Amino acid sequence: MWKKAASLVLSGQENDILQRWVHSPSTPQGIAQRARIVLLASDGVANHAIAQKLSISRPTVLLWRKRFGEKGSKGLLKVKPGRGRKPEISSSTIESIIHDTLYTTPPDATHWSLRTLARKHAVSYFFVKKVWHAHNLKPHLVKTFKLSNDPHFVEKLKDVVGLYLNPPEHALIFSVDEKTQIQALDRTQKPLPLSYGHRQTLTHDYKRHGTTSLFAALDILKGEVIGTCLRKHRHQEFTKFLKLIDRGVEKDLEIHCIVDNYATHKHPKVKRWLEQHPRFHFHFIPTSSSWLNLVERWFGEITRKRIRRGTFQNVTELIKAIEDYIKINNQNPKPFIWTKTAEEIITKVNSVKLI
Repeated sequence: MWKKAASLVLSGQENDILQRWVHSPSTPQGIAQRARIVLLASDGVANHAIAQKLSISRPTVLLWRKRFGEKGSKGLLKVKPGRGRKPEISSSTIESIIHDTLYTTPPDATHWSLRTLARKHAVSYFFVKKVWHAHNLKPHLVKTFKLSNDPHFVEKLKDVVGLYLNPPEHALIFSVDEKTQIQALDRTQKPLPLSYGHRQTLTHDYKRHGTTSLFAALDILKGEVIGTCLRKHRHQEFTKFLKLIDRGVEKDLEIHCIVDNYATHKHPKVKRWLEQHPRFHFHFIPTSSSWLNLVERWFGEITRKRIRRGTFQNVTELIKAIEDYIKINNQNPKPFIWTKTAEEIITKVNSVKLI
């Protein structure tokens, strides 16, 4: 027979702490069990009875009684180094998984999947998933980019960003571009409407009924848009659009246009027209930097909200839909706010080049 151990004496504070650990659903099970051991011991329950009641060994009861006697409730929170369940997978295996993810590829693919990498290292795919998550590795995702090789990138960047952040007085800033070859698409069958439990459905095939090109000038301060649809997008149409901007802006204001490097914008006849209208000033973005032209954001909005899922039986219907969208936009304009400085962008671009 075992000698009955003396009851543990708990202070009121220690008792409250242990009771909270036992009854809180967020307490780890190991800590909650140690708290039960001590509480039962404080009630005078014998060690072997505690072990039997909690389905644990008597030495475990003795261990945590002793630990509580030495350090109080704090002693129940941690297991001493070298004790507890040993890791089943070595750290070298984890390092090999990380190395393969970053620097190697499987023989039949461009990147590792959870299961292919798990088979190579003889571990579960769930374990590989945990390793990837712990080290923020996402080999299944890819992000595209293109760095500008414009030799005057910095000068053009500072010029355009300067207009966004510090626009000149007595002037309007327009982000100008064309959305070309917008197709008037009609579905081969009537779309099925949205209903409870069912999304709207469209046929994957369609009929083409012609195209139009949208010329747009986004007022970066107000968010209003001057726009028109024309059949082609040559320098003649671009000049016609510039005349539309000229008529729509008060004569005492300067006009600064942010444009890309499309050949139409640099045509000799366009340059001649600009010389005849000195209040117009062109600011060219760097090559391969369409993200710098805010009207591209607006093009994305009209595409997503009005064009992509639209059905049009002819170009006239398409043009009317575009014109209606511009009209509604200008009734409640919401400008896009540029926040990054030129220096921040240059730093980010340089960091990408070093990778």
